[in-house]
Amino acid sequence: MKSSDLDCAAAERRIRPYVIETPVTSSRWLSALSGAQVYLKLENLQETGAFKLRGATHKLFSLTPAQASRGIVTASSGGNHALGVAATGSKLGIATEVFVPSTIDPARREKIEALGARVRLVDGDSLLAEQTARREGERSGREYASPYNDPEVIAGQGTIAVELLRQLPRLDAVFVAVGGGGLIGGIGAHLKVASPGTEVVGCWPRNSRALYECIRAGHVMEVAEQPTLSVSTAGGVEENAITLPLCSEVIDRSVLVSEEEILDSLRRLYREDQQLVEGAAAVPVAAFRQVADDYAGKTVAIILCGGNVGAQIVAMIKQVQ
Repeated sequence: MKSSDLDCAAAERRIRPYVIETPVTSSRWLSALSGAQVYLKLENLQETGAFKLRGATHKLFSLTPAQASRGIVTASSGGNHALGVAATGSKLGIATEVFVPSTIDPARREKIEALGARVRLVDGDSLLAEQTARREGERSGREYASPYNDPEVIAGQGTIAVELLRQLPRLDAVFVAVGGGGLIGGIGAHLKVASPGTEVVGCWPRNSRALYECIRAGHVMEVAEQPTLSVSTAGGVEENAITLPLCSEVIDRSVLVSEEEILDSLRRLYREDQQLVEGAAAVPVAAFRQVADDYAGKTVAIILCGGNVGAQIVAMIKQVQ
């Protein structure tokens, strides 16, 4: 897939009545650190607490009446995509079945079930959950909604870029956390068309950088994973993922961050910006802090992709230093 294959502007018009146009807010401490004008795009304020509602909504609106009547199957690593599919499915009367790793936060699972979705636990990582869900969709004749490997989902995520260009008269760079590549693929695809001078920076936890290594290798490969605070970006890349060629095209720069940098950025976001967010949202903040000197005098947006944070991480964030 190429960036020109996606029409994120059309997707934005389609889902506008169903998602929040999230605000951007200036971050004084990050601006002072860098000499740049740094803005945070608050996707943590989305209805389900994460950007995933965008892609899920666009996907469900793309279903034919026959597909919608049969229901939909999906998979999710940390639960944000599942929440998005379940929320929109509930509004549209579309039955939803969700496959998630058995390690999912219990509170997140309860939220998904409260929206009427059936949750199936898989003993393994998020990639195995995706593979299991896809097989179940094929077996049952239901549409499978990949969390990232689907053009309708990617176009939905790219609506963030459409909003950003309305909200910021100038945008020199955008920093985005990367998991399967749906978010940065959609954002990057729109920017390459509508604002080609904007640098697209992909940000990964060093402990979980599957797509980064696949891009470097030029093909999907198995990459060893270690635990990360960025649960929502964890997991491998599905074979034949359309995000691999797309992200290879649209990502201009890549930055890897440590777990210590993620945690410190979570704490700084809470103290300085009053934003209590999940680990994945702190990844691009940590990445920007690494390379801040390169952006003096520029206008930078950082995507805070979600705010669904478990009690254990909340305690770590609020811990007195």
